[in-house]
Amino acid sequence: MESESEAKVDGETASDSESRAESAPLPVSADDTPEVLNRALSNLSSRWKNWWVRGILTLAMIAFFFIIIYLGPMVLMIIVMCVQIKCFHEIITIGYNVYHSYDLPWFRTLSWYFLLCVNYFFYGETVTDYFFTLVQREEPLRILSKYHRFISFTLYLIGFCMFVLSLVKKHYRLQFYMFGWTHVTLLIVVTQSHLVIHNLFEGMIWFIVPISCVICNDIMAYMFGFFFGRTPLIKLSPKKTWEGFIGGFFATVVFGLLLSYVMSGYRCFVCPVEYNNDTNSFTVDCEPSDLFRLQEYNIPGVIQSVIGWKTVRMYPFQIHSIALSTFASLIGPFGGFFASGFKRAFKIKDFANTIPGHGGIMDRFDCQYLMATFVNVYIASFIRGPNPSKLIQQFLTLRPDQQLHIFNTLRSHLIDKGMLTSTTEDE
Repeated sequence: MESESEAKVDGETASDSESRAESAPLPVSADDTPEVLNRALSNLSSRWKNWWVRGILTLAMIAFFFIIIYLGPMVLMIIVMCVQIKCFHEIITIGYNVYHSYDLPWFRTLSWYFLLCVNYFFYGETVTDYFFTLVQREEPLRILSKYHRFISFTLYLIGFCMFVLSLVKKHYRLQFYMFGWTHVTLLIVVTQSHLVIHNLFEGMIWFIVPISCVICNDIMAYMFGFFFGRTPLIKLSPKKTWEGFIGGFFATVVFGLLLSYVMSGYRCFVCPVEYNNDTNSFTVDCEPSDLFRLQEYNIPGVIQSVIGWKTVRMYPFQIHSIALSTFASLIGPFGGFFASGFKRAFKIKDFANTIPGHGGIMDRFDCQYLMATFVNVYIASFIRGPNPSKLIQQFLTLRPDQQLHIFNTLRSHLIDKGMLTSTTEDE
């Protein structure tokens, strides 16, 4: 009887929480438009007022984007971290507000603790990969690097045990539900932001072009939909139209080709971001690969008859940009649809009201996370080859006798290939 009553209490708690989430939506945030804009646009209809507010704030965000690009890769990585933390905060806050009446013990504290643990694991791996010589030079860093995964796992186990100890009899099911909420949020937010950092290290062009394509698609789809939209696209987002979706696709592909052409000519954008141990700073100087050198391509005969050109000179990266912009236009929006479904499930308009006319930071980056994963997979599948610097790093961690064995093996191989000549002393 006791176990049945306990199950009933737990069942009622979970079902009550779900019914509250369904029937009691969060209060709609008040108009957060700056007073200056409200006065300037007071004579316009709400439709056109929203258009101008979104437009002005979009231009401001684009200007901010250009500024942080100018400040370099280190600032970009810091901004990515800040965006990650803010997105995590917005999603966790929704869960906390929806189920606030239950006052779950340690929910917020444990959520932020797990965020710290996951970031320590991911970025510790990044530091070991990209700052190997710096890590080997400093004794504390070398120890942390050697036992990094064990430390990360230990930190997670501490949080896991804290969660188990925080379980309260009448809230079991709800607490496990929120435990899952936190981990799914970590999977979506932290993992993707970590991939963004990895893309950045491949070259700033792999960071800027994909993000810019998503931004362009978002703007152009809104513009085409605003002026020409008639046919609804998806029920999750009633304001989305087929006209905006198709117009945004063509505009984004053209934008991606033009932006790639401009950026491919600058070493600061195409060179991998590397850490210089002599100056203790990031460098982006290299001899551009074939991917960023102009080449001549033959135009298919059908198109030749239309434009009158037989060949065209372009960067190979521009061909890859078509794949990036196509994904940003056709698949990227599904990140936004997913976010729309999430917000509708909890009857909220936006994740937050951080940016007037746009909502929260997560509202602006819902498509970017899908894009980050695609770019990372695309680079690993079609672009990246063996990394000599990583091989040297692994080589240096071996014992001297192992290093000597590899050296002799490699020398013999190069002699057989005719790239080295054997000397009498060698023989």
